[in-house]
Amino acid sequence: MVLLVGPFVGPIRWYFLRWVLSDGTFGVLGFYPWVLWGPIRWYSSRNFCRAIADKVCMTLPRQVVPGRDYMITRRCSERRFFLRPDDETNNAFIYCLALAVQRAKVELNFALAMANHYHAGIHDPDGNFPIFTEHFHGLLARCMNAHLGRFENFWSSEATSVVHLAETNDVLDKMTYAFENPTAADLVDTLEQWPGVSTFQATVSGGSLTATRPKHFFRDDSGMPETVTVQIVRPRAFADLEPKKWADLVTEHVRTKEAEHRQQREAAGRTVLGRKAILDQNPLDCPSSHAPRFRISPRVAAKNRARIEALLRNRVFSERYRAAFKAHIAGLADVVFPFGTYWMRKFGKVACEAAEAVEAAVCGRSADPARI
Repeated sequence: MVLLVGPFVGPIRWYFLRWVLSDGTFGVLGFYPWVLWGPIRWYSSRNFCRAIADKVCMTLPRQVVPGRDYMITRRCSERRFFLRPDDETNNAFIYCLALAVQRAKVELNFALAMANHYHAGIHDPDGNFPIFTEHFHGLLARCMNAHLGRFENFWSSEATSVVHLAETNDVLDKMTYAFENPTAADLVDTLEQWPGVSTFQATVSGGSLTATRPKHFFRDDSGMPETVTVQIVRPRAFADLEPKKWADLVTEHVRTKEAEHRQQREAAGRTVLGRKAILDQNPLDCPSSHAPRFRISPRVAAKNRARIEALLRNRVFSERYRAAFKAHIAGLADVVFPFGTYWMRKFGKVACEAAEAVEAAVCGRSADPARI
């Protein structure tokens, strides 16, 4: 009905309006089309809304499961250097990060802040990573905008990248990827030369980072702690390794990548930007390189069979969540959402399945929450 009526609505209305104005009377042929226009428009809109309701009008739901490891990444708006390293920026980043870790009760495995984005690896024992990202991003954005004297969006409008690290090697690979960012971008020759926030030393030694309350944003009577400390926790997949073996393992992976980037620079005749030039950058500048667009944003980092299983779980969860959501919107009673539903469980107070229900639907075996 929409397709049949829509293209002719404009000409019909224009024709009868011209006829009425030229004749000066509302004859039988001129009056009734105007009377019928209301029902026609209502019927067309009703069917159009039904058609829209059958389409996917929201992003894919994300299954939030306790016990998972994640790498979280977010970029600054327009790739600008809002996180350009300096003492105030580094302190604010650590302070907000520590508060978010404490509030969400997650474990921080690693973190590295580049000038226009950051990477952080966490273990989420209670399924609270949305609380972590919400608190950290909101607090750091307001704090840094006050530091930079600006009011617009701090973060990119793109969705935060949250990648589920399904296997042991995935955690180590993503940790190495984060730590090699400064050398891969030809900014410094070694990670130790990077002037921004890096947990490399704390990660290999099991240390911590401490920050003081940023004076440019928080009042003295704000109730925020004067100092906060965030402990860097070894990933649970490597908990059985001796401290020295763990330190050697991470250091070896990082040094190998640094050597590869050094060889590539020498072969291409490039040099690193250097620490001084990094500190002298304007926070409102951005890279001159072209930004890749319309690329797939992965949700899972895994290989071979583990990747297939993780993708299958995500697909089944999305299908079951969509069916439950449509039933909930339709007003049906006793709708049960699949295990891992976060927003509707937290704010909509809906009923959710147990972990075993999802695992049985996907693989036909008992559930291990850390693998779901």
